[in-house]
Amino acid sequence: MVGGALQIAGLLVGGIGVIGTFAVTGMPQWRVSAFIENNIIVFETIWEGLWMHCIRQANIRMQCKVYDSVLALSPDLQASRGLMCAGSVLSFLAFMVAIIGMKCMQCAQSSWQAKGYIILVAGLLFILSGAVELIPVCWVASTIIRDFYNPMVNVAQKRELGEALYLGWVSAFCLIAAGAIFCCFCRCCEKTRSYGYSTPTHYPTHSQHLYRKTESSYSKSQYV
Repeated sequence: MVGGALQIAGLLVGGIGVIGTFAVTGMPQWRVSAFIENNIIVFETIWEGLWMHCIRQANIRMQCKVYDSVLALSPDLQASRGLMCAGSVLSFLAFMVAIIGMKCMQCAQSSWQAKGYIILVAGLLFILSGAVELIPVCWVASTIIRDFYNPMVNVAQKRELGEALYLGWVSAFCLIAAGAIFCCFCRCCEKTRSYGYSTPTHYPTHSQHLYRKTESSYSKSQYV
């Protein structure tokens, strides 16, 4: 009962993390224009993402343009594009392995060892995908904060943290939490299995021999 609840909770949390990872990868709100000092053009907002940059004017019209070349991106966004694609693939793979593991749990013909290995692999993949997603999100956030407080950077080029970064942190946390849940489930199953298959207590051979000897003597005396 508890094991089934853990599996469902892990799958739900992992599913939220997978959806969030795909959303973060495609969202353009990684870097958002900052309205500070002389840069007070509030009717125009600039978004910069991994695949495109958008200009939103007075909440009425938005124009987006895909980057002409990968080299046009800054080094952190170039690396983030590859890492987020890898994180998306790993999270989706972990989700599919988790579903296969849950189906194997319902199959009585499968061995407990094989079931535990599948769930453990799913948990490790979830943790790995969450760690891979954290790297680009934290890297881009660190670059934005560093440039924001750098007096040598032009005010018009300074950016703020976008919604995609916050969603990325939440998604990475969900992936890591799902991986931890599946790993804990695998550990609990291992303890239960080792307890259930513990060897029964056997009497020593000497005691059995003594018991048989006593029983034999009693039978002879009763016969006489």
